[in-house]
Amino acid sequence: MSASNITSTHPAVFLLVGIPGLEHLHVWISIPFCFAYSLALLGNSTLLFIIRADAALHEPMYLFLAMLATIDLVLSSTTLPKMLAIFWFKDREINFYACLVQMFFLHSFSIMESAVLLAMAFDRYVAICKPLHYTTVLTRTLITKIGIAAMARAVTLMTPLPFLLRRFHYCRGPVIAHCYCEHMAVVRLACGDTRFNNIYGIAVAMFIVVLDLLFVILSYIFILQAVLQLASQEARYKAFGTCVSHIGAILSP
Repeated sequence: MSASNITSTHPAVFLLVGIPGLEHLHVWISIPFCFAYSLALLGNSTLLFIIRADAALHEPMYLFLAMLATIDLVLSSTTLPKMLAIFWFKDREINFYACLVQMFFLHSFSIMESAVLLAMAFDRYVAICKPLHYTTVLTRTLITKIGIAAMARAVTLMTPLPFLLRRFHYCRGPVIAHCYCEHMAVVRLACGDTRFNNIYGIAVAMFIVVLDLLFVILSYIFILQAVLQLASQEARYKAFGTCVSHIGAILSP
């Protein structure tokens, strides 16, 4: 093991550049980001309030939407306040450990979001392909277990990253060419053998994106087959309508 891995030293702070090459436009760029953040806070908070207040909405589809709204609130609050501070006040410094915490929350909740989207696809599959078994399959207990499993998977996969990054010596400077702390951006500043970090980061991303997306696609293939077999056109439109919110959530950035 190299000396850099035994006695790791890290900068007290990192410097976030923002959007490289567009620093002179940061104030203008901040406008849509500020609008998007305000919209995310208002929209997701309103959705959570409505679902909580209306007992008729305590169904699996809406509970999954509530999970998705909560995740979106955390994700946006993890990155956008610091981004706006960079754009407005040129506050580029971020403490080393705060950077690791931001990175952990960013990647963990992105993985949770992927899991919830997959759960929503499963919900629509059961609702359309197995409607008689919907209430017995998607029970409150199962939904709770799905939420716990999504969180456990994300935390398990992302917990090693901060510890892996702490062991490095950062000899390539403290400047991160990004608006927030992201795993690979931090790894690029480290000296020593970073192959494991590179492989681990890529493997986790591919595992999550490819596997979850594959199951989502399979779910909608089965849903499409079931919908096309419905007798009336009105029933087909109604079945497709129940999937619109989920498809919109998948296609949204």
